[in-house]
Amino acid sequence: MSGRSSLPLLGPLLGRRPLLPAALLALLAAAIFLADTITNLEIAVAVFYVAIVLIAVRYLDRRGVAMVAAACMALTVLSFFLTRAGSVPAGMINCAISLVAIAVTAYLALRTAAAEAAAREAQAQLAHITRVTMLGELTASIAHELNQPLAAIVLNGNAARRWLAGGNPDEAGKAAERIVRDAKRASELIKRLRGLTRKAGGKAVRLDVNQLIAETLTLVETEAGRAHVSLRTELASKLPRAQADPVQIQQVILNLVLNALEAVSGEEARDVTIVTSPGKSGEIVIEVRDSGRGLGGVELDHVFDAFYTTKPEGLGMGLAISRSIVESHGGRIWAQPAAPRGAAFFFSLPAGKTGPRGSEQ
Repeated sequence: MSGRSSLPLLGPLLGRRPLLPAALLALLAAAIFLADTITNLEIAVAVFYVAIVLIAVRYLDRRGVAMVAAACMALTVLSFFLTRAGSVPAGMINCAISLVAIAVTAYLALRTAAAEAAAREAQAQLAHITRVTMLGELTASIAHELNQPLAAIVLNGNAARRWLAGGNPDEAGKAAERIVRDAKRASELIKRLRGLTRKAGGKAVRLDVNQLIAETLTLVETEAGRAHVSLRTELASKLPRAQADPVQIQQVILNLVLNALEAVSGEEARDVTIVTSPGKSGEIVIEVRDSGRGLGGVELDHVFDAFYTTKPEGLGMGLAISRSIVESHGGRIWAQPAAPRGAAFFFSLPAGKTGPRGSEQ
């Protein structure tokens, strides 16, 4: 009887959620209800409803979890009245214990879920601040990148006017095409900057990692040129796509490249290389390698720790946030010495799999 009553209740609660958790919760509820009803009153099978509450916290909002807990408590009471065998006083005590266990579990689980949501929100805020700070460091480079197409638009506009005045519409048309091309280039750059500065939840898309790297490097090319750094790419062809949030992954790439540019500052050899490759089965690996002084053993152990930094004015949050972003996408990040010198930072993304978990919360 309990199984039939729990199914219509869980369906509307789960709404558009995956069907598997709904079926799992319904089957568990039915099994616990049947076991609680056919066993003696001295056996407190209903206490296992706490498992349903804990599972529900993962898939439902606060109201949904509260309704599931209330349903479990109602099934516990119903089972008590339907059970015919055993001592009634003992059954009442077991029923009360089960009701208290379900209520306490629901309360603690909701408090924990709320704390985790607050932590995710704080982490998103910190990631946004770090991203904006990085853009502040790149202001001169970005201004240069924007100035190039805008200056070209002005030049081609003047040229088109002269060609038209001289009665040469073909050359004027070519100049107009260059104006459109440069305007699109400036528009794309502004669009990417708006994406990086926006404060929004993660949104996973099918991501071309090589293209994202190429777009990201346009933001730092001027900075690399000013520091006389050779910025190279070795991008694998036919790389599978990743299901990831492009803004967050761009933040990771940007952070690693900026760190690499800083690592080679003042060095005789100033090389930074970005490499992509298919990793183990179902992985995409991105490597940022520099020819700097490298990392010592202690630095390798702590380089991803929050607030650990080797820079006099660093916050020590860039790599910690990068690790958080990569792990939320189901990937991993690590560092190791590069040959013949320098450091190499790697991170992986699962190809075509889940996006950032935080986006779905």
